[in-house]
Amino acid sequence: MVKIVSRKSLGTQDVYDIGVERDHNFILRNGLVASNCFNKSHSTAYAYVTYQTAYLKANYPVEYMAALLTANSGHQDKIPKYIATCGNMKINVEPPNVNRSGIDFTPADDQILFGLSAVRNLGEGAIECILAARGKDGDFKSLADFCDRVDLRTVNRRALEALIYCGAFDTLENNRKQLIDDLDLVMSWAGKRAQDRLSGQGNLFNFFDGVENAKFGLESAPKAPKTKDFLPSEKLKLEKELLGFYISDHPLKSVQKVAQIFEPISLSDLESQSAKASVSAIVMLNAVKIAITKKGDQMAILQLEDITAQCEAVVFPEAYQRISSQLVDEARLIIWGKVDRKDDKVQLIIDDAEPIEEVKMVRIQLTPQQACDTSQQHRLKTVLQQQSGDMKKSRVPVVAMIVGGETGKLVRFNRKFWVRDSQTAVYALNAANFTAYFCGISSI
Repeated sequence: MVKIVSRKSLGTQDVYDIGVERDHNFILRNGLVASNCFNKSHSTAYAYVTYQTAYLKANYPVEYMAALLTANSGHQDKIPKYIATCGNMKINVEPPNVNRSGIDFTPADDQILFGLSAVRNLGEGAIECILAARGKDGDFKSLADFCDRVDLRTVNRRALEALIYCGAFDTLENNRKQLIDDLDLVMSWAGKRAQDRLSGQGNLFNFFDGVENAKFGLESAPKAPKTKDFLPSEKLKLEKELLGFYISDHPLKSVQKVAQIFEPISLSDLESQSAKASVSAIVMLNAVKIAITKKGDQMAILQLEDITAQCEAVVFPEAYQRISSQLVDEARLIIWGKVDRKDDKVQLIIDDAEPIEEVKMVRIQLTPQQACDTSQQHRLKTVLQQQSGDMKKSRVPVVAMIVGGETGKLVRFNRKFWVRDSQTAVYALNAANFTAYFCGISSI
């Protein structure tokens, strides 16, 4: 590493690439030059690549996003962000499918087929074996057909479990628990058939050939007793273990739209936030690590995620005393805090948290006449300002439902009209002859 000891302006002139001995904008001791100048040709190349990628994203969005997902398939922290981007672009990313997925993420009409290379425990050899079998004899008809046609020494039990848990067999059998229960029986059956083929032995019904013989053989495949499927939450948990993220659904998706009332940021946007900026976010808690300070107080280090990304957060002792009961694995929370930047790392310092299911907001029922009446607006504004106070402590949103005939329109009030306490605000609004009540996210 070199240290810049002086700077001298040389006027307007060409800037040469790294390593030149003269005509440089940075003058160092003993004739050395700075090691990271940005020459004109490099700038031009960056500008050209920026134009190319912007053009492709604008004109070939499905192909562009498929390529982006493929390029980052080994970075499971980035895949959720890009899948969320696809959602915002109205591009559906189809879950893994043994009859449609290829090695990479693949564009197909207006959607993207999930790339099998992004599934954990599924090696390149196993993927090639699956694609070869599918290319030779067409789509797989069942788990038994799949096991009968692939080499189970290459596509082993671990790989098959990964495919089942991530939903790759859902179009053939959507009961994943049934498939897992069937797996040992079917693998044993398919292994015996493979041995018979290798040894040249047949069976009593060898006079059938081609499709008819295959069909008869599949009907003889054993099955475990019928069972109920995994709970939706269990399915999602297993998906995440195998993919590193959720694909068929997300625990936060059901509240995502209505949660926008709280003006949360996405965790993928943390990098763009300034240090010490106050933010809120709708997150799922993945892990909690309790730590002890030098004074003996408890604090916590959290792993958070939303639909777009994951991040780390810290809860210092004062906040931990208030919200420790909320900090449990897989809890869905709305959090408030500040952005912290340290050593090029961005994290959240959490001040407060509340389970999404318990979050309340104030809802006011207005007629179109009331909404347009300036005197009514002034009265409403006065009541809300009395209930607001410090904006940092006023975290309960206020919304109005303007009802006209059989239709209604939901309007969110400005952040400065949010209130500190939902019950007190509702009481004050009703006392002022407005129709108001507090409600949760599910009732919006």
